[in-house]
Amino acid sequence: MKRIWVDANVLLRFLTGEPKDLADKAARLMSRAEKGEIVLVLFPLVLAEVVWVLKSFYRHSLDDIADALVPLISADGIEIEDREAWIQAIELARDKNVDFVDAALALQAARRGEPVCSFDGDFKRLPAEWMKLQAP
Repeated sequence: MKRIWVDANVLLRFLTGEPKDLADKAARLMSRAEKGEIVLVLFPLVLAEVVWVLKSFYRHSLDDIADALVPLISADGIEIEDREAWIQAIELARDKNVDFVDAALALQAARRGEPVCSFDGDFKRLPAEWMKLQAP
């Protein structure tokens, strides 16, 4: 089976439908993956970029982003390493209203039983132990 690594711009065109000509091309590619003709490989950093662009540029809510991305990365023909962890990170970001990367970082640290060091107070709402730096 032919494996194709997919860039954020392809996923963003597919998800936003803009611009139409590129969105149509992205939709045809996704259709080929869904039919089992190809496998689209999604690098986790690309997923993070997609979340960031949808939130910052397109101003989508975390609810809308989760509603779009969880089925996408769960779909037949889409491959991402540690799929369940990324789905959990998307859902955690949505449920706790925190940045996706913070949610992913907290989940990875918690799995290993290790703390996260950050100035960001959002970590007190996340599953990892938060190591807050104090001023000297």
